[in-house]
Amino acid sequence: MNALGRHLVADFHDCTADLNDPVLILETLEKACEISGATIVSRTRHHFSPYGVTAVFVIAESHLAVHTWPEYGYAAVDLFTCGSTVDTWKAFEHCKTAFGAGRVEVKEIARGILPEASQAPAQGFASSGNAA
Repeated sequence: MNALGRHLVADFHDCTADLNDPVLILETLEKACEISGATIVSRTRHHFSPYGVTAVFVIAESHLAVHTWPEYGYAAVDLFTCGSTVDTWKAFEHCKTAFGAGRVEVKEIARGILPEASQAPAQGFASSGNAA
């Protein structure tokens, strides 16, 4: 079996960084992209009132996103990359350190799992032999 992508879904608890600072969140994702080898396509963020930040970096290899609840010292971190050029775990480690996470729960999910026979890119549509 072969996966098209790697998806890290992490819960960062007991964070010591200011999770209500949109500049800090953006700088953290920017550096995570640099460290991991990701290619930034676009970035956006929203600062909620009175607190909370959501930031999303669209990368050529997929996306990195963070959603914060500063009042709980909590950040939900979503790192999804396709291909083999980006080290998703380096991005994860950078975010964990930058946010000062005291406790972390992380799951790695293989996305787009293909059977061995399907590993080569498709060249058009193949007939299944079940024409209506």
